[in-house]
Amino acid sequence: MIFDTDTNNELDDQFALAYLLFNGHIFDIEGVTVNATRSGGKIEEHYEEAKRILQLANLYQDIPLLKGANGSFEEIRGDLARSTYDGKDAVDFIIEQANADHPSKLIVLAVGKLTNVALALERDTALRSKIEVVWLGSNYPKPGEYNQDNDTVALNYVLKTAVPFEMVTVRYGASSGTDAVKATKSEIEANMPGLGPKSDQPVTGRHGGSFVHFGDYAVNLFEHIDYHGDPPSRALFDMAAVAILKNPEWAKNKEIPAPVLMDNAWQELPENPRRIILWEDFDKNAIMEDFYSTMRNPQLVKPKL
Repeated sequence: MIFDTDTNNELDDQFALAYLLFNGHIFDIEGVTVNATRSGGKIEEHYEEAKRILQLANLYQDIPLLKGANGSFEEIRGDLARSTYDGKDAVDFIIEQANADHPSKLIVLAVGKLTNVALALERDTALRSKIEVVWLGSNYPKPGEYNQDNDTVALNYVLKTAVPFEMVTVRYGASSGTDAVKATKSEIEANMPGLGPKSDQPVTGRHGGSFVHFGDYAVNLFEHIDYHGDPPSRALFDMAAVAILKNPEWAKNKEIPAPVLMDNAWQELPENPRRIILWEDFDKNAIMEDFYSTMRNPQLVKPKL
């Protein structure tokens, strides 16, 4: 697997990355690629936040971490033949790993915009038979959603490309999407302190402070975020996407004809021969229980470098 993330955007990316890294008996992580979305700063800030999580797991410089796209697919697409372009390191890495001698097809778990994925598919068209794309995004069948809106052209490109594609729904405010997999500040404060392996060196958090356990950093992240709903809580969207790869029984999936976005609204194509997988109805209790269990008993992924 490659984990493709806009790590510095909110806090669910950090929880998802830690959950991946601490499930080494389940996941084989080839590397982490980052991209920039509008609320998380430039690519360097996303890189630095992913670096913090890897450092807290004592895996920085052992698991490849590569910078991807600042800009959008449409802005970068015409530069792919050049010797350098925005996002090249991540795109090259995705292509390299897709073509490597792995025992199974490479999964790209994308939990931000789909720019890096679309660029890799455009750069090497043979990739469509060598990777599977699992994307956290969309309020499908309703319009809008952050990851979707950050690069709608990239999403449409992937939807129209014959690559295996699974869409893990968000659905703001609905019980059927990953928005339902929530945690309150008090829950995090009660469960997370001191959890995770102890890092060799203290890590400075993005809001300041010094940390040697991911669990303590998780508490700090929850201290510097806005809350929604009643009770006030924060959704862990991206972590839920990792969870259903670990155990598909924690959500429901179905095959649908691939839709497209028109003026940022979904257009159904019932006769479309291209099919995608849609994920919904996530088992919040099972996912959160396993997340905390994993934090208490981490099994780190194997180093790659």
